[in-house]
Amino acid sequence: MNTNENSPDNIAVSVKDLEKKFGDFTAVNKISFDVRRGEIFGFLGPNGAGKSTTIRMLCGIISPSSGSGQVGGFDIIREQYKIKEHIGYMSQKFSLYNDLSVEENINFYSGIYKIPKAQKKERFNMVIRSAGLEGMEGALTSTLAGGWKQRLALGCALLHKPTIIFLDEPTSGVDPITRANFWGVIKELAAGGVTVFVTTHYMDEAENCNRMVLIYHGTIIAGGTPQEMKTTCMKNEVLEITLPDSKDWLEKISRIEGVKEASLFGSDIHTVVYDSAKAISAIKEFFRQEKVEEFDVRKILPSLEDVFVSSIEEYDKREPEKN
Repeated sequence: MNTNENSPDNIAVSVKDLEKKFGDFTAVNKISFDVRRGEIFGFLGPNGAGKSTTIRMLCGIISPSSGSGQVGGFDIIREQYKIKEHIGYMSQKFSLYNDLSVEENINFYSGIYKIPKAQKKERFNMVIRSAGLEGMEGALTSTLAGGWKQRLALGCALLHKPTIIFLDEPTSGVDPITRANFWGVIKELAAGGVTVFVTTHYMDEAENCNRMVLIYHGTIIAGGTPQEMKTTCMKNEVLEITLPDSKDWLEKISRIEGVKEASLFGSDIHTVVYDSAKAISAIKEFFRQEKVEEFDVRKILPSLEDVFVSSIEEYDKREPEKN
């Protein structure tokens, strides 16, 4: 990377006050951020937050209502066609044709991306190899398991060797092992210099990002590295409580003095508290009164999911009219 990470030459994606309105509804509300070349940039948020609308503007699929932006040095309003030639895009909805074979899908996208005839065989083999589909070239795409389809879709998005790739909820609906394998491929791409812009609502996946922003109701409400999100963006402390039948205790624990909010985290309960020492004492006293002997409560570093939930709660309190 360039020694000056924020120099113009090192910025792959840049947006300023980007806005998209559909009638009276504001889907994306004047957002600004930069993405550096060769990094994995996470664009996080719940469903309906504005993630897909933003990606579609950056990919030149729809035009913004106002604001400005550049992708790969090209203007997102005036140079949409040039952007499309230099990026890869994989949508959350499966983008290949189920009634075509693996080979036919790759050949179709080779035509879409205008791959020179002399390079088609090499690129074809690249996709087959990266997707692990050797010997399955003639198989109907509809017969492939979800993980193989996903790899094939990514391979087709990379056929023209783009320098920037947009992945919109790429692991939605696949099993955890497939998700982990897919993120291995994403890291390899970034290590090779490809800029990866990825949307996800899986907070465990977001740990793989170099930097990220959290969008909610079309507004960016937090941003930074995973470590910065857990420290700078998290103004309160987090406790983890382990006890049998934790879900049965969630509501009562949320009402203990000093507990700001409580939520299930696997089989445990995570509580956001104002003062960890006072809250731990209050929680222990509560369990003593309830005659609960088998429990553990401890202060922990917040997870990205804790930051996600807490940031949204804070926003909802500040902007109640948005709900």
